[in-house]
Amino acid sequence: MIDGALLLDKPLGLSSNAALQEAKKLLGARKAGHAGTLDPLASGLLLLLFGEATKFAGPLLDADKEYLATVKLGQRTETGDAEGKVLEEKPFAAEQGQVAAVLQRFVGEIEQVPPMHSALKRDGVPLYKLARKGQSVERKPRRVRIASLELAGLHGMLMEIRVRCSKGTYVRTLAEDLAVALGSVGHLSALRRTASGGFRVEAGITLEALGRMSLDERRRRLVPLEGLLGGLPRAELDGPAETRFRNGQALPYEGEEGLCGVYGRHGVVGLGRAAAGRLLPVRLTTMQGAEKHQKTL
Repeated sequence: MIDGALLLDKPLGLSSNAALQEAKKLLGARKAGHAGTLDPLASGLLLLLFGEATKFAGPLLDADKEYLATVKLGQRTETGDAEGKVLEEKPFAAEQGQVAAVLQRFVGEIEQVPPMHSALKRDGVPLYKLARKGQSVERKPRRVRIASLELAGLHGMLMEIRVRCSKGTYVRTLAEDLAVALGSVGHLSALRRTASGGFRVEAGITLEALGRMSLDERRRRLVPLEGLLGGLPRAELDGPAETRFRNGQALPYEGEEGLCGVYGRHGVVGLGRAAAGRLLPVRLTTMQGAEKHQKTL
């Protein structure tokens, strides 16, 4: 069994699950998952998790994501992206300075209405299935956070933006809302995820390049468990404390409150949550996985 994460640069046209299954086969892994789906029409960083690393999907999913998005101004489509038929056309004319000023209005906490062409469910049915039948249902606005939003380029009716945002942000919806704020309409014509938390696509590898490597070389590409928890506060346990923690007991703790990475005799013990002077277990590695991880450091 292997434990760790692969930073995959997913190509266009491939689903996240198809990419995961191909990488799983190339690495000879048994247990696998990913931390944040990318649509087939999107490329870029897909964080694939193997073995014990799958237990840390939660905080990785919660991390901010960064995208390079291309917005086609002047055309609104049925799906909000390039797949849908054009429903409306409206002229666009604005200078770069004007566009940059409008973008800054979207930085911070904003409300978004989830698109009908999304995986959200109503009475157990994904919204996109209702949308394909021509149905539309009311969706409650959601609060999301745009950490940064920059104009990367403006070429005629194509606007490139770089956005860092909280989980749950629909970049398609952001593209449409930006176009309206600019006095036009628009849709998302291309999307590339450039970062997830502290991981960047520049450190990633393509499936094609992975396939040319030996099995040992592929496995050396994996980010170890400790690397996945690097952005969290660190809690160190001695032997007796680790045993109690692994048995589900809360421990006295004086460190920073919130989620933290917990380490013991053989490396990563798991995730803990510190609150009111106590450290409570959240997710734990197996002892075998922790010992094996220690041997690879």
